[in-house]
Amino acid sequence: MAGETLRIGFIGAGGNTTLRHIPGLQAIAGVELVAVCNRSEESGRRVADEFGIARVETNPQAIFDADDIDAVCIGTWPYRHREYAVHALEAGKHVLCEARMAMNAGEAREMLATARLHPELVAQIVPAPMDLLVWRTVRRLLDQGALGEVREAHVDVLNASSIDLDGPLHWRHQVRYSGMNIMMFGIFTEIISRWLGPTDRVMADAATFIGQRRDQDGQDVAIDVPDSLGVLAQLENGIRATYRISTVAHDAPSMSISLYGSEATLHWRGADNLTLARIGEEPVAVVPDEGTAIGWNVEADFVASIRDGQPVELTNFEDGLHYMRLTEAVHRSLDEGRTVSLEDV
Repeated sequence: MAGETLRIGFIGAGGNTTLRHIPGLQAIAGVELVAVCNRSEESGRRVADEFGIARVETNPQAIFDADDIDAVCIGTWPYRHREYAVHALEAGKHVLCEARMAMNAGEAREMLATARLHPELVAQIVPAPMDLLVWRTVRRLLDQGALGEVREAHVDVLNASSIDLDGPLHWRHQVRYSGMNIMMFGIFTEIISRWLGPTDRVMADAATFIGQRRDQDGQDVAIDVPDSLGVLAQLENGIRATYRISTVAHDAPSMSISLYGSEATLHWRGADNLTLARIGEEPVAVVPDEGTAIGWNVEADFVASIRDGQPVELTNFEDGLHYMRLTEAVHRSLDEGRTVSLEDV
């Protein structure tokens, strides 16, 4: 549809949609934001008024049925992703779906199967954003053998965001909204897969230290998602990966990935903070390769895929299914106390 106006409707215009997707799409010539549907007409109206969107719907079906909408941006929590993505694709509309992809691997499979029935439509998941400045450089270094044989990957995502008991109740705290997703684990498995390839098997252990939190009505709500998670994984290429994810680690804010090879170590500490240390030498800063530190470009990528037929790279439904299989494998490992192979998920 090169040269034609691309008309977009929104279902679930929450934080990331209003911060990123709506402004990003409005900045692209030839894109029209047609309608918004939120959980309440009032919240939908607020978004519509703020961004000059003409129409407010109260039923998602109106978005799917609308002849003047070509693409749907799904900004709900994961518990609605499968339902809305499948309906949008079946209605002949392109889909940009907020991460995490789904509640579990079964839902992700259904989303991918539907997308494959409609190859003329773009199906994209919002990617893990943390490594957008460096991932292409990391891949280039690995492809060139700059680390030698990569043996281990260590992932640390540690903060104290759950310690404040007066902090807000979040969808990530409740299985009914988040499914099998645990904290930021899925985000970093997506990054590791992007850098190093798919995972073969996992062994996990977890705990929930903060067992309840008050909702906006002042009611105590049980927290049934872990706030401390450790995962040992082996990738298909033999690399061992260790994940430490915690929101109860006081005074230890950390977001890092370290890759240990036979000849060098690569450390990433967020954004474009990348260093390479050859064995016996001091770390040296790595500047992202020219033209690759693109950063957040999700909306432009989505539109380019629709208009120009460019394949979805960040993130396609196939890659989303892999991280959801990995997420479910961890869930099964926690339930059953054993190593779980992804081929069984």
